[in-house]
Amino acid sequence: MAHPQGKYADFEGLRERAVALRRAGLSRRQIRDRLRIDNNDILNRLLEGEPPPEWTKRPNAKDDLRDRARELRLQGWTYDQIQVELGCSKSSISLWVRDLPKPERRAPTEQAKLAARKRWEHELAVRDEGRQRTKTSAAAEIGELSDRELFLLGVGLYWAEGTKDKPYDRRENVIFVNSDPGMIKVFRAWLDLLGVDRERLRYTVMIHETADVTAAEQYWADLVGADRSAFYKTTIKKHNPKTVRKNVGHSYRGCLVVRVLKGADLYRRIEGWWSAMVVEAELRTA
Repeated sequence: MAHPQGKYADFEGLRERAVALRRAGLSRRQIRDRLRIDNNDILNRLLEGEPPPEWTKRPNAKDDLRDRARELRLQGWTYDQIQVELGCSKSSISLWVRDLPKPERRAPTEQAKLAARKRWEHELAVRDEGRQRTKTSAAAEIGELSDRELFLLGVGLYWAEGTKDKPYDRRENVIFVNSDPGMIKVFRAWLDLLGVDRERLRYTVMIHETADVTAAEQYWADLVGADRSAFYKTTIKKHNPKTVRKNVGHSYRGCLVVRVLKGADLYRRIEGWWSAMVVEAELRTA
């Protein structure tokens, strides 16, 4: 079927937004007003297969709307704002709130700003819900990791984020650096799988001098469950006043360096495992 032209040309994109609003609990009227759809046939096609939210089917749905309309009116909302928010007619709103005092008239520009902000807040909430739904669905696809899956994951993880031997700098050390606590947890689980004794692990916190260094040190120590004696002296990064850093705030805890003592043999095995994985991947694309 050909898509409608004009403002309905991106029909699939419009349907995604309409379905997201429906699943967020909005009524047909609310969706129509949000998306500025003036054709009921188009609206029917956009919402095809999507059941109405439960609140629209409750016997007391009108009572709930009436109470909410009165609440918003007392907060100073206009009929237009209440209609966009609740998706009901102005005539109904007028009956529900006619005994309440009229709100002070705001300048049109202020009303426009409030309405725009409300629409944007709602749009952000819908987007966030869609993101969370996708993440939850993706997480369910993983299931339980087998030992072999964790083994291969760890090899790739190390080769992406760990230090590597160079022809001009032969060190063959197993050193992993990351700021993501999830990556640190996976790396440690991988080392456990390989039978690396945790007594062989040493840690170093790397962090900017403008951060809460003491709190960061305690955070990483708690995360890895290691005694502070397993930590080397924290590396403090000097702040460059010409640089605008975005990794600031309470959640910034710098990076953790995980070092495996006497790790030369393990490093060589990791490099061998990785080279074999590359060969296998090349055979798949040959």
